[in-house]
Amino acid sequence: MSAVAKEAGVTRLTLYRHFATSSDLFSACMGHWRALHPSPDPEPWRQIDGVEERSRLGLSELYAWYGDNRDDLFPLYRDVAAVPESTQRARAVGNSKMADALLHGCLQGGVAGRRLRAAAGHVVAYWTWRSLVVEQGLTTSEAVDLAVTILLAAGAATASIVSSG
Repeated sequence: MSAVAKEAGVTRLTLYRHFATSSDLFSACMGHWRALHPSPDPEPWRQIDGVEERSRLGLSELYAWYGDNRDDLFPLYRDVAAVPESTQRARAVGNSKMADALLHGCLQGGVAGRRLRAAAGHVVAYWTWRSLVVEQGLTTSEAVDLAVTILLAAGAATASIVSSG
């Protein structure tokens, strides 16, 4: 907090008047950043018929957003242990909403449903995007194609599990 106060040109007392803890300061900074860089809204995805078309649009928007914000996002994900618990929970809720939107209308229970949901959670994850685009060198379009293929394969596999189960 001392370094932040010095950089801001204020006293620590002034900083603490506005932000009682470093978590409060972090949350305020993240709120400001999110206002400047809103993540894709998954609700419109639900209006698209078909998992493939819905996933292609949703993942294209999400992976483009990851790409546009890659320099800011990497340290937040890399240093997740230092990120306040509330921010970690908000991130998990956002990812869950995106995964649910991709699977809108095709969620099922049991093992098959859990596996399909896990695949959707995997393809919306930042680390999946980073692995495909940054580490493996795929273009965003190629990464989306592969992620959609993974999701569809998981759906086909879960369908066979249900029918043979």
